[in-house]
Amino acid sequence: MKLAYIIQCIALAAMVAHADEVADVVIYGSSPAALTAAIEAQRHGKSAVIACPEKRIGGLTTGGLGQTDIGNKDAFGGLALKFYRDVADWYKDPSHWKYEKRSDYVPDGQCAGSLGEDSMWTFEPSAALAILERWERENSLKILRGEFLDREKGVAKENGRIISIRMLSGKVLRGKMFVDATYEGDLMAAAGVSYTVGREANSVYGETISGVERALSKNHQFNKGVSPYVKAGDPGSGLLPYVEPDTDEPEGAGDRRVQAYCFRMCLTDNPANRIPFVKPEGYNPLNYELLLRNLEAIDPETFTKKAAKFWEFMPWINSRMPNRKTDTNNRTGFSTDFIGQNYAWPEASYEERTKIFKAHLDYQMGLMWTLANNPRVPEPIRGRVAKWGTCRDEFADGPGLGWQTQLYVREARRMVGDYVATEHDVLRERTTSRPVAMAAYGMDSHHVRRYVGKDGFVRNEGNIEDWRAGGKPYPLDYGVIVPKKADCENLFVPVCVSASHMAFGSIRMEPVFFALGQVAGAAAALSIDAGCAAQDLEYAKLRGVLVAEGQVVSRP
Repeated sequence: MKLAYIIQCIALAAMVAHADEVADVVIYGSSPAALTAAIEAQRHGKSAVIACPEKRIGGLTTGGLGQTDIGNKDAFGGLALKFYRDVADWYKDPSHWKYEKRSDYVPDGQCAGSLGEDSMWTFEPSAALAILERWERENSLKILRGEFLDREKGVAKENGRIISIRMLSGKVLRGKMFVDATYEGDLMAAAGVSYTVGREANSVYGETISGVERALSKNHQFNKGVSPYVKAGDPGSGLLPYVEPDTDEPEGAGDRRVQAYCFRMCLTDNPANRIPFVKPEGYNPLNYELLLRNLEAIDPETFTKKAAKFWEFMPWINSRMPNRKTDTNNRTGFSTDFIGQNYAWPEASYEERTKIFKAHLDYQMGLMWTLANNPRVPEPIRGRVAKWGTCRDEFADGPGLGWQTQLYVREARRMVGDYVATEHDVLRERTTSRPVAMAAYGMDSHHVRRYVGKDGFVRNEGNIEDWRAGGKPYPLDYGVIVPKKADCENLFVPVCVSASHMAFGSIRMEPVFFALGQVAGAAAALSIDAGCAAQDLEYAKLRGVLVAEGQVVSRP
């Protein structure tokens, strides 16, 4: 065993009587990866503790993202598949169907047909929360809620290893191995691990669709002729909110912009459970002028012909969930994505994130109120939207009126390890030597900015939906979750993984986080047993454990 590791173990034993919390594996965050890491570590006889700022566990899985982004269900096994099988079992119970009959529910979108299978990939936030809280009880997980990492001075390291992390409350957690399971990578950054924010230039990893991509940003665009100026067609009147002039950045250049965030709303059209959309305090009509102009720019004849299929013009996607509920995501050029207003989030202080969160909430509340009430919204759309609202029986722990506390942080920091997954991994053009899990989604980046095009009209930039791989599963190398050894020897990062912007756009799906969390828990336990750094763990042992537990580690 390495001398530094032996000294750390002795020090830990001496500190047990004095430390606030001591565990073999210390996990920070509340995403699905946090739970699977803890469960897996405990399976191997290791103690685990989770600390997280959130009171609600499960991240986006319990925060509204019920239309699971999967690409290919065969890519998942282990604890990831167990969750979706538990969802199927949940909805076999007749008592869990309060607002509609089980026989009347038909999943749509990419999860169509999952009802009646042994796994189910659409669900209500409350159902997901109940299942994961049951996991918490059944596995005797120790979760310290409401604990914020001291990101300035809260990480103590010795000889390249984290020995403890301190919360703003003063609580100290000591361990042998650590896991950063946050969507932001806060522990990773505080520990001095290499990371990046934004889009790499294509030249960095020999990619073809990263960086600034004006020409490739074809989806979720504005209709032709939408003016970005306060007074339509008059540059002298100034730009409307959240529009910026274009820059001279060349195609494929790198930047620090981050793909847009939103809330994955859980809506219902059931009057008994519906909360009507409310105009937020401080509502500014100019914030939604582009929305109205975009709707007004639809060819009247086309709209009349397709009014019965108004869905084509709706600025949001309603994917059906059980009990007459939905998972609602962005659609069209102006929608739930608050484009360009999240750049500061990855590195922002907790106070700054609170303000950014509130801005996103106000924006999306105002969007839904506008769609349901503004007379400039075509009646077929306005009338339909007005029938929907947030749910009375969801997010009781949220800010109120059926809204959630989990912002959809699609991307924040990304670790830069010795192995960086790129579009070449997604396209199956690269062979990995240490596959530990699979991903299967296309490369999916949302827009990062809204700008004035060369023609003087408004454009969005950054949306790339690349399905050249056709949703075929591809392996994720062990290296995507471990830092460079020189940065830290005992940390695993199963969410803010080592990947390029475009590869992360494929990897960033909740089933993958379930799977990578399990890998982190197993690797942490095995590294403790071997007395080695995370980077030096014998791959064959890790693979053997994962395969034995049903993890899919190679192409189906």
